Amino acid sequence: MAVKASAVLVFLVVVVLAVAAMRGAEAATCTPTQLTPCAPAIVGNSPPTAACCGKLKAHPASCFCQYKKDPNMKKYVNSPNGKKVFATCKVPLPKC
Repeated sequence: MAVKASAVLVFLVVVVLAVAAMRGAEAATCTPTQLTPCAPAIVGNSPPTAACCGKLKAHPASCFCQYKKDPNMKKYVNSPNGKKVFATCKVPLPKC
């Protein structure tokens, strides 16, 4: 049951990320779907993978500011697990 719930949460995160990616011109440079390897660590309790950390490090810092302001994204970026993922991957979360 917990595995099924986790799968549903990961799916919902991917959908939210895809919808956010389809918005406006800024979405062309900020593609949150590139961060899907981080979904299990952000919505679950698993440690971030090397792929997740690599994607976070390669993602423009200005995009994280955009995500922190987006009503659909900020709950993931600002969540305790989200902050833990950034810290574990040694990626500073910008102050916007």
